[in-house]
Amino acid sequence: MTARRTLPLEGWVGLYLLLYLPNVMLTRYVTQVPHEGLGRPLTGLETLPATLIFNWVLTYLFIWLSGWHRDANAVKIAGFRVPCPTWMTFLSGIGTSLVLFTVPLSFTFEGVSIPFIQLIMRGDVLIIAPIVDLIFGRKVRWWSWVALAMVMAALVITLADRGGLYLPPLAILTVVLYTLGYFIRLAVMNRISKDGNPASVRRYFVEEKMIALPLSVAALAAVSASGIGGQAGQLAFGFAGVWSDAVIWPLFLIGLTLAMIGVVAIVILLDPHENAYCVALERAASLVAGIGGSVLLAWMFAQAMPRPAELVGAGILIAAIVLLSLAPRHAARRAAPEPH
Repeated sequence: MTARRTLPLEGWVGLYLLLYLPNVMLTRYVTQVPHEGLGRPLTGLETLPATLIFNWVLTYLFIWLSGWHRDANAVKIAGFRVPCPTWMTFLSGIGTSLVLFTVPLSFTFEGVSIPFIQLIMRGDVLIIAPIVDLIFGRKVRWWSWVALAMVMAALVITLADRGGLYLPPLAILTVVLYTLGYFIRLAVMNRISKDGNPASVRRYFVEEKMIALPLSVAALAAVSASGIGGQAGQLAFGFAGVWSDAVIWPLFLIGLTLAMIGVVAIVILLDPHENAYCVALERAASLVAGIGGSVLLAWMFAQAMPRPAELVGAGILIAAIVLLSLAPRHAARRAAPEPH
């Protein structure tokens, strides 16, 4: 697969947005609409195990059928070539596992809107992106700094409207783990794979996902097996009871979109441009999907509309996407030698 040769980066960003939109809507729907058997909506911990397991199985199926596994490092076991991560991609897999279960969990907190939690999480990642660039000696161009400032403005507007952060403890932990996971990922990407080579994209994806997906499921299973508090009980339903329930079908679709998003996201993040550019495009697109999903749910199922300040914040991020799309092209045209 020669991703960057067949589709421009902005095209991958558009595909990412289109995949993320149904993912957000389905996740929010199953955790907001009362479940027939329980008489209440499912919690994020009740939906996470199945969606992550579906994501795991479907991603491994894609790796095999696409042939991407051939680009990964491997060892011979009983005459078979088995993909094997390096210690760097193993570390990235740990970071990705943090992202994998915090993203869908972030859509499920009662009293916390999708646009608000996404602004917080995406804003944190956009702050660390240029830091990683500077650590690895990448030049951060002016348009990336301007886009970062626009995202910060969106955060300030939304926080001021809300009167402060005021998140539940589990939501705060979710934001911290998500940001830590992304920092680990970006650091490893810059160290080994951000070179513009499609084979590097395939190798990194396979080696990272073969660790991240089972690790994220194992972490949830450990909490469930611990029997500590109500959260363990919710996870027990998510691991056992959900498979014979009608809700398994929307959970399958959530897992399917997660698997597809994972492929598209790695193409965007491993583009050779600086992180402040690629990450801003990818994170802003996910936030726009979150806003759009909230609006559609409000229209279709009478759920709460995003607050005006959240819509303003989304508008600023859309402007940032436009800037990041157009400014590099304008700079390239100005730098190109004039024909004689």
